[in-house]
Amino acid sequence: MIVCIAEKPSVAKDIARIIGATKSHDGYMEGNGFQVTWTFGHLCTLKEPHDYTQAWKSWSLSSLPMIPTRFGIKLIDDPGIKKQFAIIERLMQAAERIVNCGDAGQEGELIQRWVMQKAGATCPVSRLWISSMTDEAIREGFQNLKDQQDYQPLYLAGLSRAIGDWLLGMNATRLYTLRYGQNRQVLSIGRVQTPTLALIVNRQKEIENFKPEPYWVLATVYRDTTFTATSGKFTSKEEGEQAFSLIEGKPFTVTKVEKKEGKEQPPQLYDLTSLQVDCNRKFGFSAEMTLNLIQALYERKYTTYPRVDTQYLSDDIYPKCPQTLNGLFQTKFFGKAPYADLIRPIGGKALKKSKRVFDSSKVTDHHAIIPTGVVPQGLSDAERKVFDLIARRFIGVFLPDCKFSTTTVLGEVSSEDSRDSRNSRDSRNSRDSRDFVEFKATGKEILDPGWRIVREKALESPGNPGSLESPGNPGSLESPETPENPDKPVDEERTLPTFTKGESGPHTPTLTEKWTTPPPYYTEATLLRAMETAGKFVEDETLRAAMKENGIGRPSSRASIIETLFKRRYIKRERKRLVATPTGIELIDLIREELLKSCELTGIWEKKLRDIEHQKYDPAQFIDELKQQITDIVKEVMADPTNRRITFTQ
Repeated sequence: MIVCIAEKPSVAKDIARIIGATKSHDGYMEGNGFQVTWTFGHLCTLKEPHDYTQAWKSWSLSSLPMIPTRFGIKLIDDPGIKKQFAIIERLMQAAERIVNCGDAGQEGELIQRWVMQKAGATCPVSRLWISSMTDEAIREGFQNLKDQQDYQPLYLAGLSRAIGDWLLGMNATRLYTLRYGQNRQVLSIGRVQTPTLALIVNRQKEIENFKPEPYWVLATVYRDTTFTATSGKFTSKEEGEQAFSLIEGKPFTVTKVEKKEGKEQPPQLYDLTSLQVDCNRKFGFSAEMTLNLIQALYERKYTTYPRVDTQYLSDDIYPKCPQTLNGLFQTKFFGKAPYADLIRPIGGKALKKSKRVFDSSKVTDHHAIIPTGVVPQGLSDAERKVFDLIARRFIGVFLPDCKFSTTTVLGEVSSEDSRDSRNSRDSRNSRDSRDFVEFKATGKEILDPGWRIVREKALESPGNPGSLESPGNPGSLESPETPENPDKPVDEERTLPTFTKGESGPHTPTLTEKWTTPPPYYTEATLLRAMETAGKFVEDETLRAAMKENGIGRPSSRASIIETLFKRRYIKRERKRLVATPTGIELIDLIREELLKSCELTGIWEKKLRDIEHQKYDPAQFIDELKQQITDIVKEVMADPTNRRITFTQ
């Protein structure tokens, strides 16, 4: 009998239906030579300190660092888990072959390997590796089962991650709780959570310590168009007033009119982080909520595997895309087909194949998140919002580039008479710059929206108008929100009047006092981006992709890390802002060991874990290095001569 083990009962039932295991038993399905059983996520975990020795049961500084000679696993202490594991164990010990049908990723590999180890399975093991849960994908996956040994590096990376988290979390948490916690509350320290908290705390301190400084901006209105001085802002009012007096009452002259046409490519497909960022910005969804929603869409076969960090598709997906688009064409919500008009112009034609979309070299285990082509039914309002983003992003990559024109108009106001101010630029440059002030205005105009038609008003629920927020106006060149102000779009369309070089006339100058502003508080969207790029804001897609290797945490774990910080009361929400509590701030102030709170150092660890996965780094070396680092941290904290203590947030 071949035993198949999936990660959830719902997934197991889909697999059983496809392979003909239709007879139900307690804890498994059977038929056609197969038995299909399931876990409930993790059934096993690494042993706790007291499982190794009773000396580690009580929390004591003298027992640190705790470093087991050999790490072991145990069953999670839960009646339901114990019952299901007993069924799995019986099936596996009698099996002639096992098919690991766990989620096709590092965590899924770890979950099922631990169960097989605990069950004492000795038969050969195959691996089902699929990126979507459609019937076609499951059938194709069973026709192309892999040898489990091919995924040994993936397992070793997951195991190294789990052991690393145990070593740091168990030792550092006990160390800081006992040394600084006043016996009132556990001070949780984590390999990813502490650097993430440090990001929020350090940003908050920047804001609190920021001293605003005034500056002055010189502008003028000519023919109902605002022009801004190209010299930039003035740091003193006197300097600004001097420039203002120079131009007041003198004519404005247009010196250059330049028009350039440009193209804007469609945004790349979604990975998990970019989807979480967009859902937070557009709908206010938390990272964890978005992950749960996209996981549900995946399990219901509507979208592909979600826990991915690539925005590319492998080349073998290209021939399947017309079928996927056809499924979207037929999709209806509330009796309307929201994607039909978007797809119709490209229907029946060879689809565009861009290297920004299809590049097998950028895909390892899974490709970007896309629809499967299965027509969605019965989605909740929140699920529709997430599906709509993914569907429109997918359609957009096959549409033409957006074409636009940018008009730049330069003008000047000179202390010379109007005739002299019409001199050529070369002559003007030879004059003293204090004799004139140059101004600039720019405007953008959409010539052909191209892919931007996918940003039309999204579908609204009849019972909940406005329930699907508009992704943007296709008639404007609206770029993604800036990290400095995530709610404010940039590069909005502004069509300028027709100007002619040499024209001149009256204008209305203004000198406006403004103040420098502090950096913004983190939102979940901007924090996810910072975690992805080891603490740096990177909006450029190409550069961000290059830095992902050194991000902190995995895409699938970042949401739970943020939620952990809330549960520990280290941070709280104030509208969209993430604000550190006094406990969170004091904890970061308390930690002097850079290793525990540096994003860059933690990013290096993440890079090593990825290298283990790709067989470029030795897992034993990773663990040995971490053991030494933990030992050093314990020595440093124990040697702290101060009597520092921490305040707890109620």
